[in-house]
Amino acid sequence: MKFYFIKTPNLIKVIFKNWIWSFSKKEKNIYLTFDDGPTPEVTEWVLNLLSKHNALATFFCIGKNIENHPEVFKKIISKGHTVGNHTHNHLNNWNTNNAEYLNNIQLTNNTLTKYTQQFNKLFRPPYGKLKLSTAKKIRKKGYRIVMWDVLSADFDTSINKEKCLQHVLDNTQKGSIIVFHDSKKAFRNLEYVLPKVLAFFSEKGFKFQKITSIN
Repeated sequence: MKFYFIKTPNLIKVIFKNWIWSFSKKEKNIYLTFDDGPTPEVTEWVLNLLSKHNALATFFCIGKNIENHPEVFKKIISKGHTVGNHTHNHLNNWNTNNAEYLNNIQLTNNTLTKYTQQFNKLFRPPYGKLKLSTAKKIRKKGYRIVMWDVLSADFDTSINKEKCLQHVLDNTQKGSIIVFHDSKKAFRNLEYVLPKVLAFFSEKGFKFQKITSIN
């Protein structure tokens, strides 16, 4: 299994304090996010499930997937969710020079504006990997860099669905940003975990909110 943090350590949040890791703990809000879509079968299933729980979410989309599935992307917008930039080709910034990486972000920006004027300037780096020099330039362009404090690990095929669910239930609190993936690879775990997460926290009086440019 690859090494990663299920619960983001506080020290990392302090070091990278200009990035968004979570929101206020004063209110019972949770922020669901979905990376790597839109993926027709998976994203539409997610959208239907969110509607049943009156839940809003944020989708960090890959530009080429938007181009391949514009109708699914439009459904995300029509349901009232927010969308963010996840690069055009799911690039790892640690292995990509800054100029190419920034260009890839702009490609997605162009695609987003082609299909909607409603998107907020939110950015999430694929794999959570972002050079500080790149981050500085991204922020100068007006983007909010949105990370997370709870990683569901739904993408990890070595983790069973029960353990994936437990990760989320054990680590989520008021203001948490949770990462899921609306991808085929993650769907085995997502299909089991997401309905239970929505039901569990709804019963406890939590609301599922979207991320915007101002919250």
